[in-house]
Amino acid sequence: MEFYIEGSGGYTVANLDLVSQELYLSKQDIAATLEPVVFFSGQTEYPQSSNSIKTVLEETINKYNQRSRYLLTLEIASRPQDAPLRLSDSQLRKLRKSLLLVVDGTPITHIKQEETSRLIPSPYTCTELGYALQSKRGGQILLVHQQRSEFSGQWPFDLPSHQQLEFQTSDDLSQTLPQVMEALLQRFKLTP
Repeated sequence: MEFYIEGSGGYTVANLDLVSQELYLSKQDIAATLEPVVFFSGQTEYPQSSNSIKTVLEETINKYNQRSRYLLTLEIASRPQDAPLRLSDSQLRKLRKSLLLVVDGTPITHIKQEETSRLIPSPYTCTELGYALQSKRGGQILLVHQQRSEFSGQWPFDLPSHQQLEFQTSDDLSQTLPQVMEALLQRFKLTP
């Protein structure tokens, strides 16, 4: 059960103590305060991966919308040329209000270290992911990255495995992404 308290936000019932007749609530983002948008944070440094992810996302959303009560839309982060690495107020609002953030974390380079190399994704996606880690719940973020044979190492992000999706080809991605998105969107109860 989820509900909204005017001026305070969304809550769910966390515990109901019948002996002491107390009701415990936990604050959360409820679907009423979010927009039915999947925000995609792609990168331009290695466009093959972002193009693959975008194509499969569009297909997945189209299939999902056939049985959803609310039509999901795909919002793609803008990447203007020669723009500073700063998020505008409208981008921050779109990130915060979206149901799900999908980030292309495909490495664009790596830093060699003694034991394990560090994989480096696009700075634009890192900025958006950093803001989302602070402003969104964990189940609203999905880090998707393509394996690149020329780079191996450790990721700079410590996300749970259910929030990360690694793929080699577009076919691999089209096999796995729909199920992962279905699981992440399930909490919003968009399908009957």
